[in-house]
Amino acid sequence: MILFSHPFGNSNSRAALHGIYESHMLSYFFTTLAVFPDSLTDRIAHLPGLKEIRRRGFDVRFKEHTECQPIYELFRLLSLKMNLKKLTRHEIGLFSTDRIIQRLDKKIAERLKRGNFPDIKAVYSYEDGAMNTFMTAKSIGLKNIYDLPIGYWRSAREFLQFEKQRWPEWASTITGFKDSEVKLNRKDFEIELADVIMVASSFTASTLENFPGPEKKIHIIPYGFPPVHEGIRDYYDGKKRKLKLLFVGGLTQRKGIADVFEAVKQFSNDVSLTIVGQKTTHECKALDSCLKKYNYIPTLSNQRILELMRTHDVLLFPSLFEGFGLVITEAMSQGMPVITTNRTAGPDIIDHNKNGWLINAADTRVLIAAIKYLLDNPHAVEENGQNALHTAKQRPWNVYGQMLAEELKSEI
Repeated sequence: MILFSHPFGNSNSRAALHGIYESHMLSYFFTTLAVFPDSLTDRIAHLPGLKEIRRRGFDVRFKEHTECQPIYELFRLLSLKMNLKKLTRHEIGLFSTDRIIQRLDKKIAERLKRGNFPDIKAVYSYEDGAMNTFMTAKSIGLKNIYDLPIGYWRSAREFLQFEKQRWPEWASTITGFKDSEVKLNRKDFEIELADVIMVASSFTASTLENFPGPEKKIHIIPYGFPPVHEGIRDYYDGKKRKLKLLFVGGLTQRKGIADVFEAVKQFSNDVSLTIVGQKTTHECKALDSCLKKYNYIPTLSNQRILELMRTHDVLLFPSLFEGFGLVITEAMSQGMPVITTNRTAGPDIIDHNKNGWLINAADTRVLIAAIKYLLDNPHAVEENGQNALHTAKQRPWNVYGQMLAEELKSEI
């Protein structure tokens, strides 16, 4: 049996939780805020302006297994809504994400120390929220299972430092260097304490080669796809209109946004570009200048993004460092093929020029070549789009949960 924890309940952790529960391995689920049907929090969540709380809804079957720590998380959400930046400031704010995660981690450790978990064989925790849980679990003979959703931090700094040199005018958009030494040491200690590490891509696994400690056992299980859209869509045929390109993600060079703009400007007469994403900084003149030239949408709901994907031809996602890249699976589920790099989950779910296109990261020339190929071979857009849709059908989120549970069974 497994004690499973995640502070916020995102898509991948929910699928993992479902898989563990369906395999009869769930003992306890710890989170900050969980809303169950017909509960008081469920009624409160349906009041105007509380959409974020509604997103914390969970299957009622988990209720008897769940323990929450909601107060600080509710204050964090309220602080964000009121734009009280000092209270949510990175790492040090009273209601910062880091503080919320660490409080939950410490609560789990305290509960483990008090006992009353005779059936538990392992604990399953995510990056930044595992240190205290793992220390206590190890002291009482439990197995530590660590989920690393994005690549290892030392590798990230190595790749992103190169990006600052390659695109100095875009350096201010790269914000992955703000973690304190204390936080980075905590990340390393979590990995050191882990018995098994779960990752969602081969690339994430490869980044752990830079971990200075002993080699760890790693399981690679790609995430699932959202429900597919099988309605009729208008694919580019090279005759009636321009090739409609889309970028979705944070407007940072970690996502390759500078490469997108540089590549697209080579084909201004033949392609259109829509950008969806929020700025990581308001101090990048190069970004501001480029956004004025294209269709820019700062924010959209997930449902609206999926709808937008059905009206565009190809997603550009030339990310420089990505643990997975959920936007890839979202696009493919809408019949939209993706151009992405070898530093995402692309190599795990895309067959080049069959259901999408793989390019080397940090090379604008290959992105330009990929776009030119589509302009010269318009039939490839529909062919790859239909195959992307087929790929998505074969791997819904529940498949990820099932595969993860099978691996966990072998470990405990």
